[in-house]
Amino acid sequence: MMLTDPHDGLLAIDTHVDIPWPHGPSPFENGARCVDLPKLRAGRIGAVCFAAYVPQGPRDQAGHEAATTRASAMLDAIEAMAPRDGSGGVMAVTAAAVEAAFAARKLAIIPAIENGYALGTDLATLDAFARRGIRYMTLTHNGHNEIADAAIPRRDLNDADAEHGGLSAFGRAVVARMNQLGILVDVSHAAKTTMMQAAECSATPILATHSCMRALCDHPRNLDDEQLDVLKATGGLAQITIVSGFLRPKARAADLTVADIADHVDYAVNRMGIDHVGIGTDFDGGGGVHGFMNAAQAPHLTAELARRGYDRVALQKIWGGNFLRLLRQAEVAEEKKVAAF
Repeated sequence: MMLTDPHDGLLAIDTHVDIPWPHGPSPFENGARCVDLPKLRAGRIGAVCFAAYVPQGPRDQAGHEAATTRASAMLDAIEAMAPRDGSGGVMAVTAAAVEAAFAARKLAIIPAIENGYALGTDLATLDAFARRGIRYMTLTHNGHNEIADAAIPRRDLNDADAEHGGLSAFGRAVVARMNQLGILVDVSHAAKTTMMQAAECSATPILATHSCMRALCDHPRNLDDEQLDVLKATGGLAQITIVSGFLRPKARAADLTVADIADHVDYAVNRMGIDHVGIGTDFDGGGGVHGFMNAAQAPHLTAELARRGYDRVALQKIWGGNFLRLLRQAEVAEEKKVAAF
C-alpha cells in the first residue's frame, strides 16, 4: 500500500547540484534556477552537495592556476549560502552535522569539487580544498586531466581516446590523499578504466554522484553491469542523475518523467541492492525531466518510487541514508590517519 505522503519526514539529500558561474548561486530568491532556498523548502530537500564545477581546459601552468582560482572562488560562493545571520543554510561537512541541520530544520550545505583539474599537479592544493570542507571530488569532467582518463575525451584539447590507461601515477597519489583527508572519490565522468582502478586502490568506497545505467541508456558516461558489480563488492554507490540524455538515448527533458528515473533506480537496486543506490540530480547542470524540473518537485519522484513498492526504509536509503554511510566511512578513515600521527 502506498504511503499517504512518502516524502514527508525523509532526510532527502541531493548529491550533485551545480552552481551557475560566474554569477554564483541564488539561494534566497525563487527565480529561474532549478535550485534555490524556496524550492528546496517546497521540495523538502534537507541537504545538497553543491559542486564547484571547473570545466576542463589547457593542462599548462596558466590553465591549472585558473582552474584552482575558479574552484576557490566557487567554494567562497557556496560558503556564502550559509550566512551568519541564519537566513540561509548551514555548512555541514560531517554526517552528524547534516543530521543536526535536518533536526534543526535548516538546509545542510555540503561543498564539493567537480573535476580534479582544479588541483593542477599539486597535492597541497587538495589539502587546501580539504580545509574548505569539501566532501567529495570528481576525478575528471569531460576531457582527460593529470589525474585520470575521462569517459569523454576532449578532441578540441587534443585528447586521445585514452592517455593514462585509467589513473595516472599522480592520480593514484590523489586518491590515497583523498582517503587520508576523508574526501570521497567521485567517478562520475571518469573512464571505465579510471573507475575500476579507483575502486581497487581507494581505502574507502567510491561513488558516482550523478550517473545512470548503461544497460538502459548506452552512453559512455553511464555505468555498465561490471562497474555496478564492483561498486557493490566495494561498498560504493551509484547516485542516479536526471539528465535526459543519460536516462534515455537522444531524449529531451520534456519527453521523460519520473518513471524514467525510477527505471534506472530499479535497475541499480536489482543489480546491486538497496544499499548502493541514491539520487544526484545535476540540477542547474542539465538535470530535469517533466514533473521534476526543479527541487520543489522532488516529492514526485518519491511518490513514483513508493508506487513501485519502495518502503520507508528503502526510500530513506535512496534519498540520503546510503550517502551518509559513505560520509561516515570516509570520516573514520580520516580519524584513523590522524590518530596514527
